[in-house]
Amino acid sequence: MSKTLLIAEDDESNRIAFRDALTADGYHVIAVRDGAMALDAIKHEEVSLLLTEYKLPDITGAELLEQAKALQPDLLTIVMTGESKPDAVLNALRNKAVDFLSKPFMIEELLEAVGDAMGRSNGGEVEIISAKPDWLEIHVPCDLSAVEPINRFICKLQPNLPQETREAISQVFREMLNNAIEHGGKCDPSKKVEVKCVHLKRMILCSIKDPGEGFDLNALEHAAVSNPDEEPFRHLHVRQEKGIRPGGFGILFASQLVDELIYNEKHNELIFVKYLDEES
Repeated sequence: MSKTLLIAEDDESNRIAFRDALTADGYHVIAVRDGAMALDAIKHEEVSLLLTEYKLPDITGAELLEQAKALQPDLLTIVMTGESKPDAVLNALRNKAVDFLSKPFMIEELLEAVGDAMGRSNGGEVEIISAKPDWLEIHVPCDLSAVEPINRFICKLQPNLPQETREAISQVFREMLNNAIEHGGKCDPSKKVEVKCVHLKRMILCSIKDPGEGFDLNALEHAAVSNPDEEPFRHLHVRQEKGIRPGGFGILFASQLVDELIYNEKHNELIFVKYLDEES
């Protein structure tokens, strides 16, 4: 049986476009125009995923998420909005939304977000420790499908940063969180990665701590960061010999995009810093 998705969207053209695309992708879709109709559907249908506009005519997306979760605690939710203000992002996080899509977005982005959400394991939700624009602290389950949504949330908390700065932070955060989940957490969703992102006057500081035992940086023959200067691609041959997927540029790549990147002694926690100019 196909999974049931519920769309709460007051814009008729969007509602029809989203419904048709998701139906064509194999889902059973219910599409409604306001919060009251959405809650009525949830009372009478077993819904796997709710996609809601942040501002509906009769209720806010945050209120709908809260009431929907009370009716179906395991319901997955994605917030869609043309208003990507930090408060909207933080409210979505506080109400356990698994993703946040800024309008306008491509249908392909919608399908990808829904696919990622439906592929999430049941091992745990993101735990919110602090939800402020200048201090976000969360515990993320060791599930690789959580990386892109969390990355989108974090990027939207600081919309006024220069594009180049946001892209650098986003790329490094994605790479380092992937490493923490894959290598430190062994992709076990019952384990959590501790994440902090702090916006100071002159810098963005991010800390990522995984639940693993750490690693010896000198023993990473399969990583580009260990290559000697005269053999910049030696790690690729090591990975091939060990049967490891292509890659291994993560730490080296990240260190070139931010201003500082340091590990603790165990190498299971890192901090990276991106400095800002006065205008930022």
